[in-house]
Amino acid sequence: MNPRVLVVEDNEQNMYLLSFILEKSGYEVLQARSGTEGIELASRTKPTIILLDIQLPGMDGYEVARRLKARPETGDIPIVAVTSYAMLGDRERALEAGCTGYIEKPINPETFVAQIEEHMPHNRGHGGDAS
Repeated sequence: MNPRVLVVEDNEQNMYLLSFILEKSGYEVLQARSGTEGIELASRTKPTIILLDIQLPGMDGYEVARRLKARPETGDIPIVAVTSYAMLGDRERALEAGCTGYIEKPINPETFVAQIEEHMPHNRGHGGDAS
């Protein structure tokens, strides 16, 4: 079974690009266009990893990350912030909210999948099966 990636992104162009790159690399992609939808979909589908935009309508990505980490069913899923927020302190703020990684937009299509794979459960220790 291919790893399942949940992309939480409200911008259609960004969603298309991320999904295209991930699917071309063999990932199953689930899409959510709001934080609320992302939390619900993550709870229901238990993705391998979550790619989370920070600048979302309504509930921002920081709050989404905090809520996902607080839930038993999603608390151990790695979350990578994929965001245009690139000011001093933004990376730290994302990590404090519960993200395990941080990638600045615009993404580099050549290195994006490798950056994501650094945060996959099988790359965070060698203690056996992650399921």
